[in-house]
Amino acid sequence: MKPGAVDLLVIGAGIGGLGVAQMARRYGLKSLVLEAGSHIGGAINSHRFETEEGDYWAELGGHTCYNSYGNLLQLLEEAGQLDTLVAKLKLPYRLLVGGNLHSIPSQLNFFELLGVLPRLWVRHKAGSSVKDYFGGIIGSRNYRQVLGPALDAVVCQPSSDFPAESLFRKKPRRKEVIRSYTGTNGLHSFIDAIASGLEIRTHSPVTRIERMSDRYLVEVEGGEPVQADRLVLAVAPDIAAGLLGTLMPELACLLAEIEMAEIDSQAVLIKSDKLKLEPLAGIIAQQDDFYSAVSRDPVPDANYRAFTFHFKPDVLDQAGRHGCIARVLGIEPADILHSAGYRNRLPALRLGHYERIGLIDQQLKGQTLALTGNWFTGVSIEDTLIRSNDECQRLCKN
Repeated sequence: MKPGAVDLLVIGAGIGGLGVAQMARRYGLKSLVLEAGSHIGGAINSHRFETEEGDYWAELGGHTCYNSYGNLLQLLEEAGQLDTLVAKLKLPYRLLVGGNLHSIPSQLNFFELLGVLPRLWVRHKAGSSVKDYFGGIIGSRNYRQVLGPALDAVVCQPSSDFPAESLFRKKPRRKEVIRSYTGTNGLHSFIDAIASGLEIRTHSPVTRIERMSDRYLVEVEGGEPVQADRLVLAVAPDIAAGLLGTLMPELACLLAEIEMAEIDSQAVLIKSDKLKLEPLAGIIAQQDDFYSAVSRDPVPDANYRAFTFHFKPDVLDQAGRHGCIARVLGIEPADILHSAGYRNRLPALRLGHYERIGLIDQQLKGQTLALTGNWFTGVSIEDTLIRSNDECQRLCKN
């Protein structure tokens, strides 16, 4: 039987892959999205706990969206979903120090902060690590005890060696949109909206990619091969390297140099009356077995509260994680009504990353092959979609 043919084949159904497939529709291209597993959304993963009052969601992965996420908002606007955004309350983060929760300002050494503004003018992000840049501005003690742990919490891994320019990239805001928001069923509501109208095949791991005269031939485990005029790999760099090893070995070598980190995420559901803890956005661990805990409190519920702890990998088993969560929240392990775990993978960016991305883009120049994901300009949802938009335009306009 002759293999099926599509205008654009996307491998990977995370936000980057779904986004580029939906963006390609603006150019009249029909896409097929292949996902190796059963879950679409990648690092966006809104788990639903069943309760007597109905489903209650908590984020097991990405959890933040702002009105500066222009590509995401455009996709939601095209899907008719802008009026469904749910505003998130502005709540504080707390820093866990020696077993107690403190406000972040209370842990800063204000003597070290003297002269911050002048230092902002003389320090440059480009070519600097997170530790060198931010530590040089805020002071070594403040960095070690406050800002360093906070930045570790942002990327859910040690952040000191990250390129400073990969964090807090300024983006224009849509002021008519609420500043911080989520969906009616968490961020996965946005995945459902963006996936609408796309052809997506789950449980379809790609085993081999071959270049024909004017098309790609993609072999799928347990299914028929697919022919495609254009191809997008929206997967982690190590997976992309494996798929391109024969087709483009030099590109595959560059991709293989990009490191990945693993995080054990554990979400727990607790009855509200079991917690004395004030409502908060999350908890930053100064030194513990987890990087951060993200709360559902910004979207409050009268009966339940949920927290997702992002643990360092392979340190604690589930019982150990539950014990840690109970200790931090001031409850008993038996107070945890339900629990859900997921292992997330995130890029571990290092100095020299942008030079490597430049070499990768040189390899892609003039090709009908594209790469997208959260490992190009930054790890946020919008950073991923910026890359997807750039690659979509390159593919569709050529």
